[in-house]
Amino acid sequence: MKQRVITAMILLCVLAIVVWQINTPIFVAVIAFLSAVASNEIMKCAKVSNKFILIVGTAFSACVPFFASEKVLLPVIDTPYWGAVINAVPNIAYVIALVLVMLLAMLKGYSHTKFEDVAISVFASVIVPYGFSIFVRLRDMFDNEQLGIYLIFFALICALGTDSGAQLGGIAFGKHKMSPNISPKKTVEGSICGVIFSVALNAIAIVLYNCFADVKLETAKIIILLVCAVPISVMGMMGDLSASVLKRNFGIKDFGKIFPGHGGVMDRFDSSLFTLPLVYVLALIAF
Repeated sequence: MKQRVITAMILLCVLAIVVWQINTPIFVAVIAFLSAVASNEIMKCAKVSNKFILIVGTAFSACVPFFASEKVLLPVIDTPYWGAVINAVPNIAYVIALVLVMLLAMLKGYSHTKFEDVAISVFASVIVPYGFSIFVRLRDMFDNEQLGIYLIFFALICALGTDSGAQLGGIAFGKHKMSPNISPKKTVEGSICGVIFSVALNAIAIVLYNCFADVKLETAKIIILLVCAVPISVMGMMGDLSASVLKRNFGIKDFGKIFPGHGGVMDRFDSSLFTLPLVYVLALIAF
């Protein structure tokens, strides 16, 4: 418990620095680091032994967030210049190249590299970092930067708020197991409390946003956000359960040890990787 508390305090300090620098390349660099570590965690947990694939996949994951927006390197590199770089080649071409390189690595190391290693590595190196890159996409998708930053916190509250509320609700009211074969500690009552807690936290966040933001949220958009917070929070729980299934398949307790007492990056962001894409879609449709 002491180790968990110390780690949590350190993480809060790091979070404060990241939020302070959210409009600088430092924020993107942190997201790139988390993306690379998460990708590497999945490949190592899947026992991918081909070092070349591990290195290439991890490096590719670190690069993905830097291609999320033309604004990622402001104020160091102006938007037109970086936009020309990331738009010079279609993004799908990089993915195709990654797949081909990994398949060639499989042929060379056929004695210890299976197709399953390549499939898992492609998933870890493309899908996972794309999820992390949505932090940057949301930040930069609006002329009103405050709205994009708020939506990042909306997604995180749907994930982390639901998880915290479910734990507290499960301790207080939990009786019926939600998914005993996957996560024995999760209960139906706790899950309901988690969703309610998430909606309540988001309502508070909206009030605070409208108190301090230059452009306030309209009533219609507030209603959309609060209504959508329910299914997005539920999907956050599905992300947590999906990660639990992966860990059971891999025969591990945690994805990594980078956060002592809390596990790895994937252990902390499994729910967020489900809520962030949904919030991004919501932003595209409703905002």
